[in-house]
Amino acid sequence: MLTPKRSRSVCGPMTERRSRRAAPAVRSAAKRTNGARGRRAVVERTTAETAIVVTVDLDGTGKTRIATSMPFLDHMLTVMGKHGLLDLTVRASGDLDVDCHHTVEDLGIVLGQALKRALGDRGGIRRFGSAAVPMDETLARATIDVSGRPYLVYRVPLSTRKIQAFDTELVEHFFEALAVHGGLTIHLEVPYGKNAHHMLEASFKAFGRALEQATRLDPRVAGVPSSKGRLE
Repeated sequence: MLTPKRSRSVCGPMTERRSRRAAPAVRSAAKRTNGARGRRAVVERTTAETAIVVTVDLDGTGKTRIATSMPFLDHMLTVMGKHGLLDLTVRASGDLDVDCHHTVEDLGIVLGQALKRALGDRGGIRRFGSAAVPMDETLARATIDVSGRPYLVYRVPLSTRKIQAFDTELVEHFFEALAVHGGLTIHLEVPYGKNAHHMLEASFKAFGRALEQATRLDPRVAGVPSSKGRLE
């Protein structure tokens, strides 16, 4: 059972230090369904620093319910789900008085685990997805391979460290954790843009669109889309 920690609505001063408390073993739980209700998974993770529950449905319509106590990240996850037709529910709390880092990174871990479980053996999917999304002066591109081999290329050259209280450097950590625990190869780039909000929002939208393409079931695909017979 998730026991949320008390979170502030914004993050305190950014640091790279970890909690000095001796952390207990991570407690996690996961559940997956695959059938008439779609490819759906629920993953819960609780540590000394964070408490997170994520529910995903790959065959959704873009319905989201996001609560991370970080308004900017809530907005990014909402647009990702909306434009990726991913039904996504997130409840996350953590030691935001220390740093946003732990909660953002752990959220990437849990979302990656949820996507991996929802995909199952990855049979019948298209595997590859790519999307380019403009937002005013900005263009963002995302390319994904549901390969089972985690790798992130992140080329989003932001000139602004903070958007309100949110540290924009943490977006790379989020996608890195998502790639590792989801078994995804992700390339994210913004070849041009000026406004940091536009650059990140277009990136999340592009990722959502590319993910929807890559995980879409295709009746022409027989079994796992790999000449090796497995994706890992």
